[in-house]
Amino acid sequence: MTETAPDDLTPAATMAVAALTGDPVARVAGDADLASIARALVEGEVGALIVGDDERPAGIISERDLVRALAGGDAPATTAAQLAHTELIWCDAASTVAEVAEQMMDHYVRHILVEEDGRLVGIVSARDLLGVYASS
Repeated sequence: MTETAPDDLTPAATMAVAALTGDPVARVAGDADLASIARALVEGEVGALIVGDDERPAGIISERDLVRALAGGDAPATTAAQLAHTELIWCDAASTVAEVAEQMMDHYVRHILVEEDGRLVGIVSARDLLGVYASS
């Protein structure tokens, strides 16, 4: 991947991701089953859920993870803790949209956790970033 010089970035690319993290983070308990995970995604109108209540979560589950579990024949009693990805990708709230987009590409993920002062303040999705670029 080629690096973009700061002078070549659009105003959208230089926006801090903190501007995209206004909504509360949607969460699900570690013992939630697949149906509960699906309900939480729908009710929260989100594409990913944090597993647990800690400021430093143990995992994340996306819509894609749920679909893969169902398509793979996972038992309905499979829990959020069993399904969650535990290798979490973080960025600082001051990171730019361009930096976070590059991180997503480097790690091949669609969601990145946003932290400020060591605590979770939001999740940025590829859809969020696309919206920034599309509106500029």
